[in-house]
Amino acid sequence: MAPVLTWSTDSLPARDRFDVWREERGRRLSGVTIELPPERRAAFSGEIATRPLDRAVLAEMRASAYVVSRTPADIARVATDSLVISHQLAGPGWCETRNRRSYVEAGTMSVGYSEVPYAATPSTQSRFHCRVLQIPLSADARLARRSRGLLRTPLVAGHRYTMLLASAFQCLVDDAPGLAAGEAGQAVDDLAELALLAAGAPGAGAPESRGVLKGAYLRAARRVIRDGLHRPDLSADTVAAALGVSVRQVHVLFEPTGESLHRTVIAMRIAETCRLLAAAPDRPVAAIAFACGFDSLATFYRTFRTITGSAPNDYRRAISDGPPAQAGD
Repeated sequence: MAPVLTWSTDSLPARDRFDVWREERGRRLSGVTIELPPERRAAFSGEIATRPLDRAVLAEMRASAYVVSRTPADIARVATDSLVISHQLAGPGWCETRNRRSYVEAGTMSVGYSEVPYAATPSTQSRFHCRVLQIPLSADARLARRSRGLLRTPLVAGHRYTMLLASAFQCLVDDAPGLAAGEAGQAVDDLAELALLAAGAPGAGAPESRGVLKGAYLRAARRVIRDGLHRPDLSADTVAAALGVSVRQVHVLFEPTGESLHRTVIAMRIAETCRLLAAAPDRPVAAIAFACGFDSLATFYRTFRTITGSAPNDYRRAISDGPPAQAGD
């Protein structure tokens, strides 16, 4: 996987920071127009990190608030022909595209085509934080047909597809450092399909869409489990409530994996226990067991031995001792 490229205005003189960000990061590389009142430019700062993901690019930006637009002149100068998926983590504001004006709250997911003009105006002077995935369309005719012309649309919060998209986006961010090229490409393709479903683009009933939905729900379920491992009451009801589906649907999600939801939870609890036994050698075993959601030490010790073949303390000693030294070392 290609490394993350990072850049910050911190290395520049304060008087130059906004001008360089506007011209280099805005006008030349992103094809956008950035505006900020002169009296606020001396306090400006910004940082960006980009990671290639197969043909796509994932960018994460933090910066002082400013007005940004993509005008017809910007599009003519820097054409990208891409599907754009963004997650506004902080810094609310208004987004205008053609005759539509929408408020973008912190936490909002948005989807749109890169060559449709828009303007975004912050509603506060607080710093913004956003992640943007830009997916070129030239290599995928089906994706291009469904994406081109799509207005930049803030998605409805709480809608099941929006929730799935947000979960899938976060999974991609978390998994990106370890993805091989082929895996990254498939993850990007799935996220694009899910984004178009969330935006209401045509093609929701296609086999590709149904397969992506099943995979997205399963990944989201695993994420709910991972985030809730500390809860002794973690169950199918917990996962169903988080995903907005029935308990039966949750159980069906795990059938193709060959493991039930219950066995998946237990396996993830033990895996987290093993990680903590190695990472925190002075932490009591009982504290780790309770932190991983076990409410009975007897159940924990029995389950740990069944899955790992050893007792927790023996496992910890084996980890701390490391592999035996080779002859001649």
